[in-house]
Parts: sequence; C-alpha cells; structure tokens
Amino acid sequence: MGIIDNINKKLDHRVRLGIMSALMVNESIDFTTLKELLDVTDGNLASHLKLLEKETYINIKKQFIRKKPNTKYSVTKLGKMEFKKHINALEKLINKQ
Repeated sequence: MGIIDNINKKLDHRVRLGIMSALMVNESIDFTTLKELLDVTDGNLASHLKLLEKETYINIKKQFIRKKPNTKYSVTKLGKMEFKKHINALEKLINKQ
C-alpha cells in the first residue's frame, strides 16, 4: 500500500479540511462561525457540510435560540478517525525523502 492510499478524497478539499480541522479542536461550531472562520459563502459551506454529513463524519444539531434557527456541527468518532488517517498520510508524504 502506498502513502497516498490513505489520503481521503472526501477530505482532500480546502473547505472540508478546514471544517474538519475546526471541529477537531472544538466540541461544536455553529454555521455562522464556520462561515466566518473559513470565509466562504453559505451555499459553498452548506454543500461541503452536506457531503461530510452523508459520510457520517459530522453530526448536525438544529435548534432555535430566541426564535432564530441555529445549526451546530460536531465531529463523529468515524470523522475523527478518518481525519487523523488523512493528516498522517499527508505528513508521511511531506516527510518522505
């Protein structure tokens, strides 16, 4: 098995990598915070979140705060495991001599 075999195509995009990185160091993050942090449009962020949800890498919790909708995201056990494998593969590739 080669080094690049562990690079996860579903995480190999800057927005999805940013989402997962933010979720790995925070218990949860809401949509607006992610949007501002990554400096992306609503539609762009939503499409990447949808893919990560489909892969069960993230959990989504929808609620209302003072009658305003609020959506929070958190990383799943599978998401953590896949993210760590992806990062480890990238590190091995970078450090390969």
